Amino acid sequence: MSTKEKVRERVSFKEATTVNNEIVVYNDDVNTFEHVIDTLVRVCDHTPEQAEQCSLIIHYNGKCTVKTDVYDKLKPQCIQLLEAGLSAEII
Repeated sequence: MSTKEKVRERVSFKEATTVNNEIVVYNDDVNTFEHVIDTLVRVCDHTPEQAEQCSLIIHYNGKCTVKTDVYDKLKPQCIQLLEAGLSAEII
């Protein structure tokens, strides 16, 4: 096994052990598609297309995972989503 292959394996393992939380946004009868999209772009660094897709998934499925990362990085983003009036939680 070459050195490059060993490095790749270690990186993959590290990612698998550290990225273990998700921000889930839930559907509600209050927020518009435009507000949800704008908020996801601003808070979660989504592209407009990503945010639109998430908003449709939220609408039709009742919820959508909008961000995956370590808890400490997700917490301030989840707080911003909540402050914007979205229903969200970290799981």
